[in-house]
Amino acid sequence: MYPTLVRDARFYEFQLETDRMLLAEARKEVCLICGDVLHSGNFRRKPRGGPAGMGEDADLRYSLCCADLECRTRHTPPSLRFLGRKVYLGAVVVIVSAMRHGASPARMRKLRELFGVSRRTVERWRIWWRTAFAESRCWREAAAKLIPPVELARLPASLLERFLGNEEERLILLLRLLGPMTGGASLQAL
Repeated sequence: MYPTLVRDARFYEFQLETDRMLLAEARKEVCLICGDVLHSGNFRRKPRGGPAGMGEDADLRYSLCCADLECRTRHTPPSLRFLGRKVYLGAVVVIVSAMRHGASPARMRKLRELFGVSRRTVERWRIWWRTAFAESRCWREAAAKLIPPVELARLPASLLERFLGNEEERLILLLRLLGPMTGGASLQAL
């Protein structure tokens, strides 16, 4: 079911709309460095793994930058679509990493067929889950609330299993949890 979900254009429309709302919230703030107002500083991405024909807005990463010419600090709000600097869409990184756990060669061929992702890329993602993600402040704060602890070796599958709801709701909850890790350096500094 998850592979079908991450290829569904309606799922990405929901994510796009959520990212617009996150941008609107971030626009109400001021620069964290100098306190000046924030202006649009959106930029194009070339995300992989999503459904075809989503339009130009789907490739737009919403961002803001400080209006002060001396500062110009970028303030990138959290996103449900993008996972930091990763080329593949966040939902694809989550789902493929979860499905890869214990994947047979046949399953890996299917993942490559569906998303165009190589075994090496998937292995890098799995290492990211066990290292960068597992050591992040975002994860440490979330993990402290989970009893019994989540099995780190099975991330993100073990985390998806903890959320209640259908597959779409669980995936969205996990993407929201990852939100602090998707913004720019100024957000991560908080």
